[in-house]
Amino acid sequence: MNKRYSFGKYLIEKGIITMEDVINARILQIKNNRPFGELAKQKGLLTDDDILRILVIQEQVDDRFGEIAIKEKYLTREQVDDLLGEQSDSHLFFGEALVKIGAISEEEVIRQLKEYKDTLRKQNSPF
Repeated sequence: MNKRYSFGKYLIEKGIITMEDVINARILQIKNNRPFGELAKQKGLLTDDDILRILVIQEQVDDRFGEIAIKEKYLTREQVDDLLGEQSDSHLFFGEALVKIGAISEEEVIRQLKEYKDTLRKQNSPF
């Protein structure tokens, strides 16, 4: 098992969910989990051009969008912190999305996630 072995693939291989469930859960995540720049634009803090400029800079440096926005003086630290808090509050994790679409129960997600993490640990263990 390699590092790119996803929780979705794990659940498919165990016969717990289908590829259609993965697709539907990911679509729900994409609709729900707004990118930082989009959230800042919605709040009137950044324009499309500001976002594009920050994204281009981000391609060249190893830094987070918000940190670049601060360094380039598009946003303040307080604005970034507020946006990150809002982004975090509304974030939908993959397991939560599976539950929302009715593919699996919350209890089963918790149990399977524990087993998945244990499997990854065993695979990455040097012993």
